[in-house]
Amino acid sequence: MQVNDPFIDVDYMVYLFKFDSTHGRFKGTVTAEAGFLVVNGQKIKVFSERDPANINWASAGAEYIVESTGVFTTIDKASVHLKGGAKKVIISAPSADAPMFVCGVNLEAYSPDMKVVSNASCTTNCLAPLAKVINDNFEIVEGLMTTVHATTATQKTVDGPSGKLWRDGRGAAQNIIPASTGAAKAVGKVIPALNGKLTGMAFRVPTPNVSVVDLTVRLGKGASYDEIKAKVQEAANGPLKGILGYTDEEVVSTDFLSDTHSSVFDAKAGISLNDKFVKLISWYDNEFGYSNRVIDLIKYMQTKD
Repeated sequence: MQVNDPFIDVDYMVYLFKFDSTHGRFKGTVTAEAGFLVVNGQKIKVFSERDPANINWASAGAEYIVESTGVFTTIDKASVHLKGGAKKVIISAPSADAPMFVCGVNLEAYSPDMKVVSNASCTTNCLAPLAKVINDNFEIVEGLMTTVHATTATQKTVDGPSGKLWRDGRGAAQNIIPASTGAAKAVGKVIPALNGKLTGMAFRVPTPNVSVVDLTVRLGKGASYDEIKAKVQEAANGPLKGILGYTDEEVVSTDFLSDTHSSVFDAKAGISLNDKFVKLISWYDNEFGYSNRVIDLIKYMQTKD
C-alpha cells in the first residue's frame, strides 16, 4: 500500500488520522515510522510528489490507485499514474470522459480493458440506486432532484472572491447557498434509460456532514406511496442490501453520521400528490458512505481483472 501527498508530512497525517471533528477519534492505532504511515500494524509507504508522473507506485506494489485530488479527473490526466506502475486508476469524482460506475447500479458494464474509471459523485451514488428501483418498477418519465448538501472544504469560511460563481464565495457557516450539480444528469450515464430525464440543483447548508436528496418524479405507471415504499424496502433488503438503506423512524441528519450506505430512503419524509407524481427523500453521509463505495468498486474490479 502507498499514499501520496505533497502538502503534509507523515506526522501530520498521523494527527489527521487520529482526530476528526466530525467522525471522532480513530479507534485503531496509527503511528509514523521511518517514512511510513502505520495503521493498525499495516505499513503504508508515503510519497510527496507534486507531479503524479513521478510517483513510483510499483515500488510498493500498489496496483489500484485512488485519484482523489479533484484535479486529475479526465482519462488523459489520470492516466499519468499508469506510468509509475499503477494497474488501474479510480477517480473519486465525476469525470468528463472516464467510464462512470455506481455500485448496485451498473457494475456489470465494467470490463478489464478499462484503465481509468470514475466512482461518480457522492450525490450520484445516493440518487442512482433509488432512481434505479423507481424506474425498474414504476418508470420515471421525468424528474427533478435537489440535494441539500453539507458544507465541503471548497467553500469559504467567510465571504471571499470565487471567480465566476459569485454565490459560492459567500460564507459557508452563515448561508444557505444555491449551487449547481451534475449529479442528476450523471444518473443518465449509469442508467442509460434515464438519460435526459433528470436534472437537478443543490443547496449548500451550514452543517458539517450528511446530506439529503429530494427526488421529485413523474411516473409512467401509477402507484400509491405505500407501494413505492414496499418496492424500495424490498430492494434494500435484497439486491441492494448494504448500498440502499430504508428507515421509517423519525430521523434527522446526524442520525446518518458514519453510515456506510450510499443512500438511505426515508419512508416518513416522502409525499405523493397523486399516483403518478411523488417526492422521495434519501439520506447519505457524503463522506463515509462514498468512501466505502470507492473500496467496493476496487474490490469488484479485482474480481474481474
